[in-house]
Amino acid sequence: MCGISGEISLRNGRAPAVSAIEAMCARMAARGPDGHGVFAQGRVAFGHRRLKIIDLTEASQQPMVDSDLGLAIVFNGCIYNHRDLRAELIGLGYRFFSGGDTEVLLKAYHAWGPDFVQRLHGMFAFAIAERDSGRVVLGRDRLGIKPLYLAEVDGALRFASSLPALVAAGGIDTGIDPVALHHYMSFHAVVPAPRTILKGVRKLPPATLLTIEPDGTRRERVYWTLSFGPQPGDENKTAADWQDEVLAALRRAVERRLVADVPVGVLLSGGLDSSLITGLLAEAGQTGIKTFSIGFETVGGEAGDEFMYSDIVAERFGTDHHRIFVDSSRALPELTNCIRAMAEPMVSHDNIGFFLLSQEVAKHVKVVQSGQGADEVFGGYHWYPPMLDSRDPVADYARVFFDRDHAEMAGALDPRFVGEDHARAFVEEAFARPGADRPVDKALRLDTTVMLVDDPVKRVDNMTMAAGLEARVPFLDHELVELAARVPAELKIAGGGKHVLKEAARRVIPAEVIDRPKGYFPVPALKYLRGPFLDLVRDALNSRAARERSLFRPDYLGRLLTNPEQHITPLQGSKLWQVALLELWLQEHRV
Repeated sequence: MCGISGEISLRNGRAPAVSAIEAMCARMAARGPDGHGVFAQGRVAFGHRRLKIIDLTEASQQPMVDSDLGLAIVFNGCIYNHRDLRAELIGLGYRFFSGGDTEVLLKAYHAWGPDFVQRLHGMFAFAIAERDSGRVVLGRDRLGIKPLYLAEVDGALRFASSLPALVAAGGIDTGIDPVALHHYMSFHAVVPAPRTILKGVRKLPPATLLTIEPDGTRRERVYWTLSFGPQPGDENKTAADWQDEVLAALRRAVERRLVADVPVGVLLSGGLDSSLITGLLAEAGQTGIKTFSIGFETVGGEAGDEFMYSDIVAERFGTDHHRIFVDSSRALPELTNCIRAMAEPMVSHDNIGFFLLSQEVAKHVKVVQSGQGADEVFGGYHWYPPMLDSRDPVADYARVFFDRDHAEMAGALDPRFVGEDHARAFVEEAFARPGADRPVDKALRLDTTVMLVDDPVKRVDNMTMAAGLEARVPFLDHELVELAARVPAELKIAGGGKHVLKEAARRVIPAEVIDRPKGYFPVPALKYLRGPFLDLVRDALNSRAARERSLFRPDYLGRLLTNPEQHITPLQGSKLWQVALLELWLQEHRV
């Protein structure tokens, strides 16, 4: 797990700027505190920050160059089946000088070409340069667990694991992208790839390879798509059959993510998903598992912790459990650091929770498993049941998921940013694609392949990596995700959601954790903005920078600031925090 960066010259005679690589690496130091390297040759320069997880020796230092094969690579992520691939490659005659997964990628690319990604189980973003041809190939994993941002600057293409790293290298158009702003304000702060909030930065979509030829021509190829619906033979399966298959697939996913040369812990929220991961690890023979939970004080009658449930799981499986309690007096000063850790503005209240939790967890372990993704993959959200028989899927989805409709958007944004109803048009186009015929499956696919990528998964990556902590997400094992897409929607959304997962979980974890009311990672102080939190927001929105930027109509901001608790989104977020977070993020990153 690391931070990667690079520059690829797109015209003859232009050497890549090593100083830009150094600047990007410096900005990503937290992602890789264990090592730093830069490689430059011809039209390509790569940079790397290393977090040592697999092969702790310097043999796996990056950028990695194999002179015999004429290949160089920078890689962020973890390949869980790297040992199996290594054995296969040795059988083909390849010889290895390191014990890590990075070198496996180099050999696999040489042996099988770009299609080697089809063989990978894991999370990854990489860039591979061919010395002799001058070709460069960039890639991202199927579910977008690992980020990869792109920017064109004066005859070159730069890339990095974080958007602020690209900004730190200079030369970026930092103007606000109006379409992205519309998505941010409407589509629950999700800005789908390839856009970002800045005009000059794009992100490589998940499951995509980008090839850059020596003459600067580029081509993208999507190497994996997710299709919903039954496969031949599925029609004969019972509910119990599906439970068996789901549990077996999750068991494999959890065991795969134990591959490491350091201990692996669990972020144990007390919910079904992280509890099930903990139970499966114990079932696999892991003892003394380090588990971690975080809680905040109650605000406005809304509880800020779920310790009672995480304690049940920790006691049942005898984990080495750590309760981390954070009061607002600590959360407020750390908000700036949390916002600084965001590669893009992310409005979810639990960002600060993940940030503070990660800072504490990193004192004990370098790798954790986390339960993100289960709600999207197994239908755990409240908006899925109404989609089952929807006659107008786009409207029904927008009504429950969008933070604002287009009419409110027109009253919120400065007129120069209003434009068309981009978020609704995006959903219409996504729902029209083949591979998901039923309305509920259209929503599940969109959430799994777009919303999940640019909200929960990005949150986990950004907040854990800010502490030099690697987070692994077994619910996003691509084989498990493909299986879940075949499970009939009725078996997923029944009983308040995730029914098939809950029933399978009864064989592993206590019923009181399964049958509890649905929870979340609560940070009430950012939903009910009061006192010093409200002062922070007011100062940011009234600052000179905000006035000069003028993204929002003053009368709209006035209404939000007058009574913030009356302005809550359909997904129970603060509209005031959403606009303030964007402004705070822009100010923190000096754009």
